[in-house]
Amino acid sequence: MLSIVKSMALQGLDGYLVSVQVDISEGMPNFEMVGLPDASVKESKERVRTAIKNSGIKLLSRKLVVNLAPANTRKEGSKFDLPIAIGILISSEKIPKNKNVEQFLKETIFIGELSLDGKVEKTNGILPICIEAKKLGIKRIVLSKQNAKEASIVEGLEILAIQELKEIIEYLNGENYIQKQKNQKFNSINQENYEFDFSEVKGQETVKRALEISAAGGHNCLLIGAPGSGKTMLAQRLPSILPNLSFEESLEVTKIHSILGILAEEEPLITTRPFRSPHHTITSASLVGGGKNPKPGEISLAHNGVLFLDELPEFNQKILELLRGPLEDKKITISRLNMAVTYPCNFIFIASMNPCPCGNYGSQEKECTCKPQQIKNYLNKISGPLLDRIDLHIEVEGVKYKKLESSKKEESSKEIRNRVNLAKKIQLERYKNDNIYSNSELTPKLMEKYCKIDAKGKELLEKAFENLKLSARAYTRILKVSRTIADLENSKNIQAKHIIEAIQYRSLDRKYWGR
Repeated sequence: MLSIVKSMALQGLDGYLVSVQVDISEGMPNFEMVGLPDASVKESKERVRTAIKNSGIKLLSRKLVVNLAPANTRKEGSKFDLPIAIGILISSEKIPKNKNVEQFLKETIFIGELSLDGKVEKTNGILPICIEAKKLGIKRIVLSKQNAKEASIVEGLEILAIQELKEIIEYLNGENYIQKQKNQKFNSINQENYEFDFSEVKGQETVKRALEISAAGGHNCLLIGAPGSGKTMLAQRLPSILPNLSFEESLEVTKIHSILGILAEEEPLITTRPFRSPHHTITSASLVGGGKNPKPGEISLAHNGVLFLDELPEFNQKILELLRGPLEDKKITISRLNMAVTYPCNFIFIASMNPCPCGNYGSQEKECTCKPQQIKNYLNKISGPLLDRIDLHIEVEGVKYKKLESSKKEESSKEIRNRVNLAKKIQLERYKNDNIYSNSELTPKLMEKYCKIDAKGKELLEKAFENLKLSARAYTRILKVSRTIADLENSKNIQAKHIIEAIQYRSLDRKYWGR
């Protein structure tokens, strides 16, 4: 007898329907699985059979064939255990195939891994699956209780959460009732839950200003300074002044974390902007994503937040060059045989570094012990194209004793974030019909439209371009930063003072690299 049970799989962040087709017939006892299953799916044979047995149901030894359609996409993971088990039980008539059951199967997807004792275990990627299921008109989903809170984020989808296989068997047999999971309401996103605050930072007004501009316009930033000057401390506080996280942005971030199975069961929705700070020993697959079955990397985990690379020259140069594309495109595409997946990676890139191997080059207080060639080799680990993609180059100087002992109250992250939110509001209104969300995403065509400069500003920018020998990319970066500075002042047009400040943030590449 043939039975068809619906399930879902993921390709990148997108879900697609999988038809689990089970046929039981007379013949040599055998369990065959087709439809491009990977090793983890094939292993479900033994898990499913044992889980059914330990749920109190005895199956006759017969020929059993399971097909996972569509057959041209590879299926991976253990999420198909539950739908396979349901299909087997219907085909073996342990669950009656009446009109009510048939209607239930048409409207329902089943997701879940089975343990040998019949328990239904947690599955990764439930949120993107539920979102796609709702789009496809699916009425309900049957899954593990451990995934229930995550699934409840999606409104309009009926959730039946179970702990054991026998619960859904009894439900379909009309022997018990399963309480539906209530959908969670998220009317607002908590923006106060940050570990670090700018009120804790003494002095460093110039750097704080640069980071405010970075947050307001989504601009990348490089911090250069001696060890102990506060580079890491300042970078860690950037998420606390980023614009408020919308519910849609929160869902995007949560989907990525869901795929990797790193969501907290009790807190299924990411409500603060991510801050990712990988170690310099990271591999390329871990940074940008990859693997035999492609998974998102650190750049995608930083989506809608911050990617911070501390001690930038210590990272493998080849790995750093992989960032060039994502920094421009805000997405990463990973290609494998017969498959290509795309993950979003729209993050603010913050990097820090010493000016030389010993860290004292250019210092007036400590002597640099590095040879000129050592300094040159150290700085040249950062390529020109990568440097050009960083809008703000900031020199971080050590804080003087008087500043440290001062009782002056420093500006809090909340106060700075209020200004950032106002600038962001201006940008969202300005670009509402242009499919971009911040000044850093401006295209050349849109820059002509929105980056209007007064006469004095034009003259100043022309002189700077010629005298400083700026590249075309550096020119556009200055213009974008100027647009953000103007927005922070609620100025419709870019003025000369905005241009002057933006140029100051592009001076260190000439000081250290001679570019």
